[in-house]
Amino acid sequence: MKKTVFAFIVAALVLATVGLWIFSSSGHFKLVDIAGFGIIILVVAFAVFIGIRRLTSAKRGEPAEDELSKKVMRKTSSLSYYISLYLWLAIMYFSDKLDYETHTIIGTGILGMAVVFTICWLIVNFTGIKNE
Repeated sequence: MKKTVFAFIVAALVLATVGLWIFSSSGHFKLVDIAGFGIIILVVAFAVFIGIRRLTSAKRGEPAEDELSKKVMRKTSSLSYYISLYLWLAIMYFSDKLDYETHTIIGTGILGMAVVFTICWLIVNFTGIKNE
């Protein structure tokens, strides 16, 4: 139950920070900024989805984490870590060719890792885990 509340608190803090970012900006957004907003909203929506799912499981009296959910999370995290290594290699390669500031590149990489994790979780969760 504590993890569920924590997920909602983190999602609210992220939305508050994005709101401050929007209101403190000059109002002229580049395509990269709009894409960043979209990705952040998708990641927050994923966190809220997981939080609601855990909350409904707790209300039904199911355990917070069973063996299958732990195995899915382990498979997802290992797969997303492996893919994220190649993502960072691509970011390092293209960072020399593009003229972006360092904090923009790092922020894009972190958002990319979140998107990779979300996609890996969706794939592993819906396709299932084979007996290995």
